[in-house]
Amino acid sequence: MTYQNELETALEAVREASLLCRSVQSSLDRGAMEKRDRSPVTVADYGSQALICRKLGEKFPGDPIMAEEDAKALREPENHAVLNRMVAEVRKVVPDAGPEEVTSWIDRGNAATYSRRFWTLDPIDGTKGFLRSEQYAIALALIVEGEPVVAALACPNLEVSGTVGNVFGAVAGQGAFREPIEGEPDRTAVSVSEIADPSRARFCESVESAHTSHSEAVALAEELGIRREPYRLDSQAKYAVVAAGEAEIYLRLTRHTGYVENIWDHAAGALVVEEAGGKLTDLNGERLDFSRGPRLEKNVGIVASNGRFHDRILEVLARIQSNPIEQQR
Repeated sequence: MTYQNELETALEAVREASLLCRSVQSSLDRGAMEKRDRSPVTVADYGSQALICRKLGEKFPGDPIMAEEDAKALREPENHAVLNRMVAEVRKVVPDAGPEEVTSWIDRGNAATYSRRFWTLDPIDGTKGFLRSEQYAIALALIVEGEPVVAALACPNLEVSGTVGNVFGAVAGQGAFREPIEGEPDRTAVSVSEIADPSRARFCESVESAHTSHSEAVALAEELGIRREPYRLDSQAKYAVVAAGEAEIYLRLTRHTGYVENIWDHAAGALVVEEAGGKLTDLNGERLDFSRGPRLEKNVGIVASNGRFHDRILEVLARIQSNPIEQQR
């Protein structure tokens, strides 16, 4: 299948959601942020999911959606102010939308079990990046028979080749591309870096050290002879950076933490990287298994690369993670 209808619908949906998120982010009160007020990201998170689930429901009413949020908390009386702010943002796209309608769209994302065909959505990936007015992503993927086949990954603040705000798209077997979030579509193919010498590679890693082991990444860099400064940013925008050839390695090192990854945190980015010519596995060299419901239950960690020295990365990581002394060097 070509999945062109699914692709265009997904791109339109994440583009609408991006504009809503940009609107909310532009109004962030820096003083409120110092007080740890998370309501703006809550408004953007729910509003993004509402718009995307609405679009998918119109075009593919039989498809389940496995998403990060549900509207239960929004219906509580103490959250009516947040609900009203979120509905006001949604009305900029759908002028006649009402609270009950919008919350019902959000709840379309409540699928909790695996289906032969379903969508998975992270309406805002990179909460802290959003609150810092830095990088975040809106990640949507279609899973068929346990494999991502369509991806739309919107990165509203990511600059690539002079364009700030890009949507990355991919269909299995058809390559990856990017186009601007706003303005006329100008679709440009993307491909991973051709660097084959690991010592010339650049890491792409989370700003938050809680998301991965920076110490193990440092040990890997020393082993491979990497001297370039890492490209640090939040969210699945890291996958976009690898796909666009601006970094060669992205790691999620969770072997010793017991953490199990959510599928919506990786499905869209994984397909974009692979269709751009890269390689993506877990720490054991296994492909990601999206057939286990909302979690990657059969996988441990993530390694994404340009594919030129992927096996070498896995080999070194296995040795480092089996030797705690090496991690501390």
